[in-house]
Amino acid sequence: MIMKKTGIYLTVLLLSAVFWSCKEDKLSSESIFKDPDPSTMTEFDKWILNNYTYPYNILFKYKMQDIESNKDYELVPAEIDKAIAMAKIIKHLWIEVYDEVAGVNFTRAYIPKIIHLIGSGAYNSNNTVLLGTAEGGIKVTLYRINNLDPATVTAEELTSNYLRTMFHEFAHILHQNKNYSEEFAQLSNAYYVSDDWSESSETLDKAYKLGFISRYARKEPNEDFVEMIAYFVVRGQANWDNILKAAEKTDPNAEGPDGAAIIRQKFAIIQSYLKDAWNIDIYELRSVFEKRTTTLHSLNLTTFE
Repeated sequence: MIMKKTGIYLTVLLLSAVFWSCKEDKLSSESIFKDPDPSTMTEFDKWILNNYTYPYNILFKYKMQDIESNKDYELVPAEIDKAIAMAKIIKHLWIEVYDEVAGVNFTRAYIPKIIHLIGSGAYNSNNTVLLGTAEGGIKVTLYRINNLDPATVTAEELTSNYLRTMFHEFAHILHQNKNYSEEFAQLSNAYYVSDDWSESSETLDKAYKLGFISRYARKEPNEDFVEMIAYFVVRGQANWDNILKAAEKTDPNAEGPDGAAIIRQKFAIIQSYLKDAWNIDIYELRSVFEKRTTTLHSLNLTTFE
C-alpha cells in the first residue's frame, strides 16, 4: 500500500513538473523517444526489436532488473541461451497462436507490453513455486527459464511447464479487461480454500472430485477460471477426458458433488465467455496450438536468426 501511494505521489509531482515546463518553456519539435542505438545493441537485442517491439509494442526483458522483480524472493537472471530459446518459443507457441485465432490486432491490443524473464523459480515458504505472474494486463513475468535446455526440449516439457503458465497468465489479462459471469464462482463457492490449496490434505484427486481441474484452481475463482482455459488448450483432449473420468461421481448415493458435472458446467461458461467477449473459439485455439507444437522442431532455438 505504501508503494502504491508513493507511486501516486510521484506521478502527481511529475505531472506538475510537466505542466510547469509547458507553461514556461517552448516545446522542442524533436521527440524525446529515440530509436535504440544500433552500436550498443547485441544481435539478440535487434532480433527482439524486429520480432517483439516493432510488431507488438512489447518490451521483452531478458536481463533481470530489480525494478521489475519481486523483491520478496531470491532470484537469479535468465541465462542468455535460455532467454533466446524462450523468446522463440513464446512467439511461436503463444503470441502467434492468438494472432492466428483472434487476429494480430487483438494480440497487439491485449498482449502484455512487458515480458520479463527470470532464471530461477520464486519459491514460497509453503513449498510451492511461482511459475508466472500477470500484473494488471501490462506485464507478464515468467520464472524458471534456466530449467530450459534448448538442445533437448520437447513440446511435452514445454506444455507441462512454461506454455500452460503463459496461457494461464494471458487468461488473467482477458478477464481483467472483460469479466466473466458470476455464475462461474457460484458453482464451487463452498470449496475454494485460498492459500490452503497446497496443504497435503488437499490432494489432486480431491480437487477433481469437487469439480476443479487442478489443486491450484481451488485457490479462488479467478485462478479456477484461468486454470481451466490453460489446461484445456495446452494439455490435449486425452488429458481432459482423463480428468473428467477421475472427477466422476461413481456412487450416486455418496455425499459431495459430481466433480465431472461441475467441470462441464464451468467449461460451458468459459466457452461462451471467450466466444461472446472475444470471438475466440476455444476448440480452435487448442487446435492451432497443437498444430504449432508439431512444428517446434523447425525452430532453431539455439540462435536468434
